Amino acid sequence: MTAVPVSPSLPSFPSAAPPALRAARVPADGMYEGRRTLRRLPEGRPELPYTHLDVVPQGRVIGAEIRGADLTRPLGPAVREELHRALLEWKVLFFRAAHLTSDQQRDFARNWGELETNPLLARGSADDVARFEKGGNAAPTFENVWHADVTFRERPALGAVLQLREVPPVGGDTMWADMAAAYDNLPDAIKARVDDAVAVHDFIPGFARFYGPEQLAPLQDEFPPVTHPVVRTHPETGRRMLFVNTSFTTHIVGMDRAESDRLLGFLVRQAHVPEYQVRWRWRAGDIAFWDNRATQHYAVDDYAPHRRVAERVAISGDRPY
Repeated sequence: MTAVPVSPSLPSFPSAAPPALRAARVPADGMYEGRRTLRRLPEGRPELPYTHLDVVPQGRVIGAEIRGADLTRPLGPAVREELHRALLEWKVLFFRAAHLTSDQQRDFARNWGELETNPLLARGSADDVARFEKGGNAAPTFENVWHADVTFRERPALGAVLQLREVPPVGGDTMWADMAAAYDNLPDAIKARVDDAVAVHDFIPGFARFYGPEQLAPLQDEFPPVTHPVVRTHPETGRRMLFVNTSFTTHIVGMDRAESDRLLGFLVRQAHVPEYQVRWRWRAGDIAFWDNRATQHYAVDDYAPHRRVAERVAISGDRPY
């Protein structure tokens, strides 16, 4: 005879005298357990096959490794179209051992638009190549905080192409979070407060940790504070996404400082939820290509005293709405 498993059950009590629970509560605005909505595609969009690429999922809602695309050569129209669809569907794409030159990396990124420069970052082989050289004797900068790139611009970057030139023997991973999933799972009461809200973004908080006034003051006129919606709409997929981050979002317009700080604290913590994330363990020559409109990312600073060297090319974007 086959044993039938019995599900555990809570003890029952006489209905006339239910036990009383002591008063208890968790702090307000906490993060609670329970099933989350994990929707990778826009509602109603069918899952379509890829015919020119192999797309290998790395997470439930975000992240896919792409195989079968040679990034050292110009992309054909069909391959470029499938890569674009994969970017919209998976938000960040990974390519193992691409080993692109800086020029090849720039050429690949130009398939998605004009490249932007950033005078706040160290320059690589060209003005539109940012170089991140960390570990060893280099000063620690621009790591271990969840953020989207350059949201202090009126038109933040559409996306970025990052290549690891030198990888530490252990550590140095990068994580990405799907901010559409983060929005989907907000409580309805929070959605009602943020759906039409706007927030101020400023470059100074994110860079004042590493640069002095003599370096930042000359750039204040070039990068004045800007406002963006707290919840932006993706211009291609139509999905609603949280668009505030720890590095550059200073306050929500129309709220006093305490209320704004509390609400922003709750919103930026949504990127911390593992179900919305993917984590990439780098090898030298790997490429990551992400949609900066739909994601935030976090470079894990756990590899000192070893070196980690990366180069990034960013693609100019549009004004969020």
